[in-house]
Amino acid sequence: MSAPPNAGERPPTAGPPPDGPPGRQPPRVRMSRDGGIVTVTLDHPERMNVLDLEGWETLGQIFEGLAGDDSVRCVLVEGAGGRAFSTGSDISGFAKHRSTPGQVTRYAAALRRGIEGVYDCPHPTVAAVRGLCVGGGLIIAACCDVRVCGESSRFGAPVGRLGATMAHAEMAPLLAAAGAGAVLEILLTGDLVDARRAREMGIVNRIVPDGEVAEAGWGVARGIASGAPLVNRWHKKFVRRMARGRPLSDAERDEAYDAFQTRDYREGTEAFLEKREPRFRGE
Repeated sequence: MSAPPNAGERPPTAGPPPDGPPGRQPPRVRMSRDGGIVTVTLDHPERMNVLDLEGWETLGQIFEGLAGDDSVRCVLVEGAGGRAFSTGSDISGFAKHRSTPGQVTRYAAALRRGIEGVYDCPHPTVAAVRGLCVGGGLIIAACCDVRVCGESSRFGAPVGRLGATMAHAEMAPLLAAAGAGAVLEILLTGDLVDARRAREMGIVNRIVPDGEVAEAGWGVARGIASGAPLVNRWHKKFVRRMARGRPLSDAERDEAYDAFQTRDYREGTEAFLEKREPRFRGE
């Protein structure tokens, strides 16, 4: 496994990939990496980082690829530019991609693939939210384990004003993060809530000054990446499992003690006794 990333300043985010064949638009989601930290950027700042059909599919593909990479220590999700994390699906494309029942079904599958890719990622995930976080953008943020936002960020899902519903699979991460009362407030009123109200609802964990969101998100990711990766993945798995409310099996209970058989456990305890920083290897 790769060593933990350096504790220095965050490196510049890699630029977008080439445009590809003439006439083809660059993807609206891109990925870069520094050591064990992967940054996934929602990248269409001219339109508040909205995602089209291909964008949702790309988001799912990226996270499906990351799920099987044990060298990943943390995934940071952010929006390009400073105006928005994402305002969700590209409504201007609905006439082309969401008119007939068949189109609606295909679009829903792509959207679900993107959402479930983020939510089911076994690695810890951090959302760094600047500006608007609306609709599908709110759902993506809710899929992440830790959410940091700026003081002027706004959150909401005014789908009712479009005459559209938020489907069960789309609602599930938001419901897990904020609870039924908060989700109904968001959906029924269609109002945008400010950062403080969002923290009260459980939508975000931390609020920082607007100019510090990127570095704060990177700092959280760097702190997570310095921990024992196997333990981080186990804890995420355990929390998700406990939230389902069903009784645990004996095998599930026993899994909670598997960490004590790892090299990282020995390294962690030795480092503590020797008063030094541990060097976890994910073994």
